[in-house]
Amino acid sequence: MNFSPFPEIKSERLLLRKVEESDAPVILYLRSDATINQFIERPENRKTKTLEQALQFITDINQDFENNKSVTWGIVYNNQPELIGTICLWNFSENHTIAEVGYGLSPEFQNKGIMTEVLQRIIDFGFNELKLAKIEAFTHHKNESSKKILEKTGFHFMENRKDQQNDSNVIYELINK
Repeated sequence: MNFSPFPEIKSERLLLRKVEESDAPVILYLRSDATINQFIERPENRKTKTLEQALQFITDINQDFENNKSVTWGIVYNNQPELIGTICLWNFSENHTIAEVGYGLSPEFQNKGIMTEVLQRIIDFGFNELKLAKIEAFTHHKNESSKKILEKTGFHFMENRKDQQNDSNVIYELINK
């Protein structure tokens, strides 16, 4: 699997672009704000508490992109540079037919259909460009907003599957038809 060059994706009002070092303050906010992260249980070594850690996170996700391990997009409004969220495809299966989607959005931009719009573009990219057979999403069982977005974009709750790393999560999946 080869992601290069970086796959910018546009929608009517949004651009999904590479996350840059200049985005570090927003990345710090997105990964440390209590409201945004209320349903995310990160291990201590994956938490972002300082600007230096945000810069390291950006370095890591961009290195993972270069190594074809994952692709993380920054979400911005068209013609506006300020990052409002992120979305990624990561945790690919060994045969690169299954990937996990993860996302986060600044609270002031939630409930505007942004993540639904973005997720639809990522599903299209994953199925049509990467030829994925399935996209999975792991979300906290109390995160009603995330579950609603997943269901709206066609994901199905997998009642019989459990997240081995986090008992609080439920699993959704979308099969490429």
